[in-house]
Amino acid sequence: MAGKAEISHPGKVLQITPTQVLVQIEARSACASCHASALCGMSESEQKIVSVPASLRDDYLPGQEVDVVLKASMGHKAVWLAYCIPLVVLLAVMFTALKTGASELAAAGLGICATAIYYFVIWLFRDRLRNEYNFIIRKRLEI
Repeated sequence: MAGKAEISHPGKVLQITPTQVLVQIEARSACASCHASALCGMSESEQKIVSVPASLRDDYLPGQEVDVVLKASMGHKAVWLAYCIPLVVLLAVMFTALKTGASELAAAGLGICATAIYYFVIWLFRDRLRNEYNFIIRKRLEI
């Protein structure tokens, strides 16, 4: 079972290749598990496919139930890279532009452009980041 230092999601093995195992997980919002989610229509769930490096010592079969695990620290790092840093970039550029006498519209445009450049740089480093975020899979215990 995953400890507090890990983020774990149940999944199902879709495909196995010599280098990777493709696992389908269901990403749910917090309210998806609510008993009233069917009534309010706010619950979200989305199927995602995760590529996990294959290990020579593990043998998985398509359709097998597994747990997809990521270190919690990697999840926190992803939140910083995807949400916190871009927000700081946006606000810093906007306030700097306003302080230097730019109009509000120009400041907003510059902030959006700076944020877009940030995401473009992240996209350029996507292969390096992909290597840092390695998922592992574990066989689920049958009860």
